[in-house]
Amino acid sequence: MVSLGIDRLGAYRSLFAGKRIGLITNYSGVDSRLMDDMTVFHEAGFRVEKLFTPEHGMYGAMDGAGIGDCRHPKYGTPMISLYGDKLTPSAEDLAGLDLLVYDIQDVGMRYYTYIYTMANCMRAADAAGLSMVVLDRPNPLGRAVSGNRMDPKYDCFVGAHRLATRYGLTAGELGYYFKRHFGLSLDYRAVPMAGYRADMTWPETGQLWNLPSPSIHTFDTALCYEGGCFFEATNISEGRGTAEPFQIYGAPFIDMDRLLSVLRERIKDPNLAMRARAFTPFWSKHAGQVCFGVEFIPLSPRLDFMPTALTLMKTLKDMYPDQFEFRSYADVSRLTSLSGDTGADSYLRGELTLSELLDDWRAQSAEFEAEVAALRLYE
Repeated sequence: MVSLGIDRLGAYRSLFAGKRIGLITNYSGVDSRLMDDMTVFHEAGFRVEKLFTPEHGMYGAMDGAGIGDCRHPKYGTPMISLYGDKLTPSAEDLAGLDLLVYDIQDVGMRYYTYIYTMANCMRAADAAGLSMVVLDRPNPLGRAVSGNRMDPKYDCFVGAHRLATRYGLTAGELGYYFKRHFGLSLDYRAVPMAGYRADMTWPETGQLWNLPSPSIHTFDTALCYEGGCFFEATNISEGRGTAEPFQIYGAPFIDMDRLLSVLRERIKDPNLAMRARAFTPFWSKHAGQVCFGVEFIPLSPRLDFMPTALTLMKTLKDMYPDQFEFRSYADVSRLTSLSGDTGADSYLRGELTLSELLDDWRAQSAEFEAEVAALRLYE
């Protein structure tokens, strides 16, 4: 079984001993025994002076919910929220600290917000003269890189810093990318995992599934989050508020049998099964209403769900032109902010074929992969 960075504190005591630590974590910060980070640090004799929490807070608030500052109920340590009105720790927040430590389970997709909390903390630590350590964890999707690179003019908290959509790095490796990207002089280290190979997907690590946020219930959910997240830009339910977010898609106005028939003609992926599915979200879009649509079941941990997600979106847009709707995000479409450029919009308008879009994205992901090759920590 893979040993996590948090499992290896004893081998790296010199990084933490005698330091006043600010710990950036949430409920996913547990060791292989499922012991939470605060207890692990406390039992090791290290001084955690402050806690910093990302989106969803320490205890798993729902998507987008505002989180306030408070204190840890067991240790009394101040907990400072880095989501909502404040995305970066202030100089006052960092006063009295020597070291920031980051330990949060990620999903390996650019639009997952935890990595921007890490990037913001790295820049804040650099400005304050603090060191920073990332306790490394597996990228559930492995080292595969795919998708386009974020266009800087659309940078936001769900996409930035020229990352590829599926960036194929662990958090520790991503920290080295951010250090180089921002030109930081920060004293940065990653505590590496033991027994980890870069090509591993989550099931190969031997670790129990570590819920990274309230809507990524399983590894299959994480696979379908690639591209499935784009449906946040529409009035189609992506399954939030059900037991299978990002695996079921639908709306009250859809003829699910007709939709399934069309999709079976357009989607020929041996790594994926699909069926017609009705469901009722208990929160989020269409809460309390019966939605009719499709369910996707991954058959391989190497599934690339992006082509399926894009095909599904265009199929629904073409089938229901008067009912399918997009949503905005700030001054651009929500789809542009999530997809990183206007390519997906062009495909949905019929200005690009799916093959043309994916060929362009493959060229961009190959460029990103070449850039990060020297930053990889694992064979």
